[in-house]
Amino acid sequence: MARIAVIGAGMGALAAAARLAVAGHRVVVYERTETYGGAVRRFERDGFAFDTGPGLLPLPAVWRDLFLKTGKEPLEDRVELVQVDPSARHVFADGVEVALPNASRAGVVAALEESLGAGAGKRWGDFLVRAREAWDRTRRPLLEEPLWADWSVLGEREPYPSVPHKRLLRTRRAGTLAEVGAWELRDDRLAALLESHALAYGLDPRVTPASAAVLPYMEHAFGMWYVRGGMRELARAVYERCVARRVEFVFGAEVTRVLEKDGRAAGVEFTGGTGSGASGPGQGTVAEADFVLAPGGFPGLAPRADGEVVPQTGLPSRLTVLLALRGGRPEGAAHRTVVHTDDRQGELESLFGTAAGKPARPTVTVLRPGDPALVPDSGHEAVAVSCVVPAGADVPADAVERLVDVAGRAVPGLRDRLLWSEVRTPADIADETGAAGGAVPAPALAAAGGRLLHPSNSTGVEGLFTVGGWSHPGGGLPHAGMSGALVSGLIVEGPQFRGSQ
Repeated sequence: MARIAVIGAGMGALAAAARLAVAGHRVVVYERTETYGGAVRRFERDGFAFDTGPGLLPLPAVWRDLFLKTGKEPLEDRVELVQVDPSARHVFADGVEVALPNASRAGVVAALEESLGAGAGKRWGDFLVRAREAWDRTRRPLLEEPLWADWSVLGEREPYPSVPHKRLLRTRRAGTLAEVGAWELRDDRLAALLESHALAYGLDPRVTPASAAVLPYMEHAFGMWYVRGGMRELARAVYERCVARRVEFVFGAEVTRVLEKDGRAAGVEFTGGTGSGASGPGQGTVAEADFVLAPGGFPGLAPRADGEVVPQTGLPSRLTVLLALRGGRPEGAAHRTVVHTDDRQGELESLFGTAAGKPARPTVTVLRPGDPALVPDSGHEAVAVSCVVPAGADVPADAVERLVDVAGRAVPGLRDRLLWSEVRTPADIADETGAAGGAVPAPALAAAGGRLLHPSNSTGVEGLFTVGGWSHPGGGLPHAGMSGALVSGLIVEGPQFRGSQ
């Protein structure tokens, strides 16, 4: 039985802790804040409750596997999963709207044909077929296997089978997501639909590789799911599974460095408690361990000797406004509505270009769960409105006003119904997750020279591993769960571990 110290109680760390405890190891999780879940948090006031992190769950099979492998108990015995239908309602710049059925390619094609005109649905359906090919080529190395020493192969190869396109007497193939939209979808609204999947993770579609086609494919193939009571319920269930498997938690314990002895990890050192009533150890205290799990980007991590992926930098964050409304949610209202900007280039320039940091009309996501557990009674509604903003940005007051104005296109009469609002800025995300500027990690993607890969789970120090959104396979709830599975496999089975089967 090995002693394992886990730094942080994010979702990837919890997934690893549960698996390692079941394998017979003594696992202690040291969390600098007073709760678990990382970015998967909840805000409560006056009988209203809101998710402040992810609002929906793609690819729930990852978490189903965790519960089966750590107790032979279905995830659905611990939380109630609801398939969201429609998957999303999209309001485009020209006022056209379309509701996309959940996990139904035929239904999505039909909906797009009806709303956007003849040929639009077929072009999107053909794109999804190509996106599936990219998914099949990258699923194992990007989601189910450790990042091997020959990771550069993933950076060199573009797995998306682009359609030949004649341009200026030359035949070219799309290399970026924006080029896929322009050359293969040939409709500004379809292009906006495609690019919104990248933008949701803070990725610039103008330079994001075509392999990002796997992002909309995952949504259409596996559906989008909601956890009744809010996504925080998933974090609670995973935490309780850890406790049931005798994982020990020490909250209010901020780890400052990883200890090494004879070239391998030997434990962790603390600064002391971080908050009122903190239960963490005192400054300078150390805890010995045979293995240490740290978040990617933790200070002092040594790179692997065989070369390493450079951690992503400059990623955007999110601005979220939580709205408490009088009046119940109308029957049939979409759980998620994406209101697209009428100035796509201006939005991208404000986030990634020469106008970075300057206000722009954003693409806005509106979540209306329709969950009785989130409101004081049926005469009220809890709505979360969010958009991408630069990490570390100071959010001007008019940005919040613009966000609420845009949300009014999805929630008629919103301002007349408003009781109060709560603003969640990048600074709040930074405080909860420790990520610089409140940056939010994107999933790992192939091609682009490896620019969108994340550092591997193994490091240059024996016995020291990284887990969570800032290490392989990157950000997002499914990826966090797989990160935990990969790290536990590398510890239990050793370097010969080849990934989940």
